Amino acid sequence: MIPRVRAPELPQNYSWFNTDKPLSLKELKGRVIILDFWTYCCINCLHILPNLKYLEQKYKNSLTVIGVHSAKFDNEKETENIRQAILRYDIEHPVVVDSGFRIWEEYAVRAWPTLIIIDPEGYMIGQISGEGNRDTLNELIQKLIQQHQNKGTINFQEISLTLEKQRQPLITPLAFPGKVLATPTGLFIADSGHHRLVVSSFNGEILHLIGTGKSGLTDGSFSEAQFFAPQGMTFDAENQILYVADTENHALRRVDLKRQVVETIAGIGEQSRKIRPHGGAGLETALNSPWDLVKVENTLFIAMAGPHQIWQMDLETGIIKTYAGTGAEACIDGSLAESAFAQPSGISTDGQELYIADSEVSSIRSIGIVEPYQVRTVCGSGSLFGFGDVDGQGEDIRLQHCLGVEYVQNYLWVADTYNHKIKLVSPSGNCQTVLGDGTSGLQDGKGKNSRFFEPSGLSAIASFLYIADTNNHAIRRVDLNTLEVTTLQFPSLCAPDVCIPSNL
Repeated sequence: MIPRVRAPELPQNYSWFNTDKPLSLKELKGRVIILDFWTYCCINCLHILPNLKYLEQKYKNSLTVIGVHSAKFDNEKETENIRQAILRYDIEHPVVVDSGFRIWEEYAVRAWPTLIIIDPEGYMIGQISGEGNRDTLNELIQKLIQQHQNKGTINFQEISLTLEKQRQPLITPLAFPGKVLATPTGLFIADSGHHRLVVSSFNGEILHLIGTGKSGLTDGSFSEAQFFAPQGMTFDAENQILYVADTENHALRRVDLKRQVVETIAGIGEQSRKIRPHGGAGLETALNSPWDLVKVENTLFIAMAGPHQIWQMDLETGIIKTYAGTGAEACIDGSLAESAFAQPSGISTDGQELYIADSEVSSIRSIGIVEPYQVRTVCGSGSLFGFGDVDGQGEDIRLQHCLGVEYVQNYLWVADTYNHKIKLVSPSGNCQTVLGDGTSGLQDGKGKNSRFFEPSGLSAIASFLYIADTNNHAIRRVDLNTLEVTTLQFPSLCAPDVCIPSNL
């Protein structure tokens, strides 16, 4: 707890979202206020959003949550990019864009996420950093409401807001697709914003829709199964089994294409709070935001973004456990046991090493899966604040929150997400921009004459590279022989509840 001091007023001349006009503490007097200092790249910031939503619903006539977006990365300072993040994560409270960290400094914030609690008389009475504080907040809010009800200083009334999702409904056929997987069976698309998987031919014909389109954790047939913002996938072509990182369910799912059923194979549907390496039986072990995965023989390797680790699951025994990473958020090379990662969000392999898109240190990492089992940094600064857009060699390279990596014929294709580019990295650590001019947009063309908007996933087959162009709600195809970029069309695909495709 901090001393009870008057809360600084919020700036009225900054950009605001989810409200028609800027909000002031003065006009909110009589309500409990939580200021949520966040940045949209941060997995810990994303983890507290469900807790805030729970509290907003429970105390909607007496609590106002205001997000204060204090950007870490340059790309996160752009107001349109913040708007897209609000839509992607279904944020329903007002958000102010904290230009130049002014609000952050006025409130003496030191880390993401930080929550500042303000009482109905406008005084700061608490500050909480980090995750997992829902019960503490719940007790504090109840106590404040009781105290100020007794004093007659509480104002019970629901506040009306105009949400970004009302202004810009997610009715595109795909919504924020996070990852794509190209296989001989067809394209698998993680339609993350619609909480489903789309299976199509390479010509855009829809073969399967897997999931109802509503968030949930439900096993069963393709038409009754539910996911929650699924991300990475890997495919067992021999057995026609797709494995899925069901990110916001904190679970791994198994999709049997022959039987057309979905089953949970790991996770309990709740986020793990353990950071140190551990493990256990798949269905008894809580996971923490699995973001991507790859299959090597009978083992799944998982980029576990939440605890900053790489995990492994033995598909025969069902045992899942930490493979590499202490749980510290850092870039530390060396042995599996002493290594550290920072929100790993993409994974690929050449059969000898795993390649990791280590997003918060904007670096590409490598992990041996044969002796000597060492972790190394392929390229990037290895620093939490060492980001930019610089091609070149090794540690001189600067990426910006890279989310995707794909190994193809001794080279790594990298989704340099916040630079809106696709880059090519050689085994020696040389990096060059190949696709995208660095401006966000949707533009087909050749090489650097194309444009992307926060591309997050990559997958190659034959002479084509497929890209999950997340904020464009699109899948892009690149001819690797000519570097021609085209946008795939899915004529019969619709957003859930918008229309019924005629060919299903």
